[in-house]
Amino acid sequence: MAFGKTRMTLFHDRRQLLSGIIPSYTDPEACLRQLIELQKQVPSLYALLSVNACTLAFTHHALAPAWMTVGLPSGMIGLCVVRAMHWWRLRPQEISGAEAFNRLRATSLLTVLFSALFVGWALCLNAYGGPFEQGHVAIFVAITVVACIFCLTHLPVAALLVTVIVIGCFLIHCFTSGNSVFIAIALNTAFVTVVMVRILTNNFLAFLQLVASKAEAQRLGEENQRLAHTDSLTGLPNRRYFFQRLDALIAASAGRDAAFALAIFDLDRFKPINDTFGHTAGDRVLEETGRRLGAFATGGVMVARLGGDEFGVLIHAVDGPDEVVELCNRICSALHAPISLGETQVMPGCSGGLALYPHAGRAADALFDRADYALYHSKERKRGSATLFSQEHEDAIRAERAVETALQGADLAAEMEMHYQPILDTATDRITTVEALARWTNPKLGRVPPDRFIAVAERCGMIHSVTLLLLRKALADAAQLPPEIGLSFNLSSHDLASSETVIAVLAAVRQSGLDPRRITLELTETALMRDFEGAQQAITLLRALGIKIALDDFGTGYSSLNYFHRLPLDGIKIDRGFMADVESDLGRSVVSTILDLCQNLGLDGIAEGIETTEQLKAVRRHGCRYVQGYLIGMPQPMTELLEGFRKRTLPVEPVAV
Repeated sequence: MAFGKTRMTLFHDRRQLLSGIIPSYTDPEACLRQLIELQKQVPSLYALLSVNACTLAFTHHALAPAWMTVGLPSGMIGLCVVRAMHWWRLRPQEISGAEAFNRLRATSLLTVLFSALFVGWALCLNAYGGPFEQGHVAIFVAITVVACIFCLTHLPVAALLVTVIVIGCFLIHCFTSGNSVFIAIALNTAFVTVVMVRILTNNFLAFLQLVASKAEAQRLGEENQRLAHTDSLTGLPNRRYFFQRLDALIAASAGRDAAFALAIFDLDRFKPINDTFGHTAGDRVLEETGRRLGAFATGGVMVARLGGDEFGVLIHAVDGPDEVVELCNRICSALHAPISLGETQVMPGCSGGLALYPHAGRAADALFDRADYALYHSKERKRGSATLFSQEHEDAIRAERAVETALQGADLAAEMEMHYQPILDTATDRITTVEALARWTNPKLGRVPPDRFIAVAERCGMIHSVTLLLLRKALADAAQLPPEIGLSFNLSSHDLASSETVIAVLAAVRQSGLDPRRITLELTETALMRDFEGAQQAITLLRALGIKIALDDFGTGYSSLNYFHRLPLDGIKIDRGFMADVESDLGRSVVSTILDLCQNLGLDGIAEGIETTEQLKAVRRHGCRYVQGYLIGMPQPMTELLEGFRKRTLPVEPVAV
């Protein structure tokens, strides 16, 4: 099925009908029908030309030079045989409308060559012999042009070219000869030819009307089907058609296990662009994304818009996983290029996930779910590239299902507890804040890492209840801390996007009796970019109560200074990944830049992941006041943390610089 602009209705009046006989006429269906009809007639035309040429050469063989009666006719007949074989072997039903048009145009151009060649040769022979031979030349010209008109009925432009060239040359030759008999023959031949051309034109117009009526009926049917299967914004196939093609591809591949790939692509920063610049700009981004994806749609690749900023791709006849991953990464690169929105340029970026049939599944739902899981993996760990679903991911899915099952049936209040990691103020060498970190020990699964059960809770919709449970535990524990030490707690991106959860957080803080000014809520860049306007409102509401807001894992996401000055932040936590190279030139430059940003914006900078004395010395040299990591203190239950305070194992000893 072709997707794109609908072909215009053909021939509303006679003027439009007449446009069918000129070379600019390019309707694919009509071109195909013309080619099919011509394929039946053109070989006969070349046969007729060859026979006529042989007879004319024979009658002049004894009178004209050998090159004119043997050499030149042999070459012309050879060309006729080659073209006749070409048309005889042609399979018009197997070629496209565009190719059919090109062949018709080439045929019209060859008509000029053959017409000039044959009539020029015949008129040259007219100089040899007597009246009988000259009469044969006149007969040759007449029957040749008549035969050409009949054989080229379905290509009137070629028939007209033959008529103009052959009859024009013949008339000129006869009039310049001064022979009244030949002038009369030429005029008679021209008159008959004009009448035949008129009949040809009428027949061809009737032919076009028939093609047009069939095309119109087909167009109406295709239009209804197209509207049902096309995304109106991008012009790409829609979700319905995508899954129809997926089902058909599975059915065709089932018997022979032929490999193909299903890929899903999602724009990384579409929502912030849409929220910042408006829905019109968002539509422009989607239209351009659809155009760029459409460039990858070949005979073996089908592209569709699945909804929102999500696009699907089916890749037929996969040679190997490496080739598919390379293609998907090229798609990601194409969608990463800037998009112009008037005077502004945006870079939405793109991540992808793909699954191979039959390795990732034999059912449409299974393939799609696994490609979606691979996409989620790209979003989390390989943003901007494509991930191929593997056995490792299959094992992770089984493990996640086990975690989800355990999470839904667990006594979370009894099984979950909070550990706390101190944050050191290097200016005073005292602990100012402790970060609350969740721990879950399940009777069946044992200790489950936080990154696993938090991600599962987000995917299965339990994150809000888990967040509130953990926050209440942390607030209760924080009541035991000295009043000069604050509490830092992490919120999920899903929590920030839920107004009900934000209100519940405020209620939990009020009920705890803890001074809100001692509380810092940590948010990731992903949480802010997920719904910037909503995040801005939530942060404003939280800070109105006195709660501080810190941006966690800074440098791993896609924050913009445009967002920073619009957000009421209190601090930035430098991601631990930068600490491993903090002593290198690049690491020093990155950390120094982030700390300068904090100073310019009046924010506290907190370095995470401090594990060695050298790292601590390095960040202190760069002016970082607050640090956190195993060197400062390991995460531990509140009872052990308080015991450490009593034994004065915290704060740590000052480090000389």
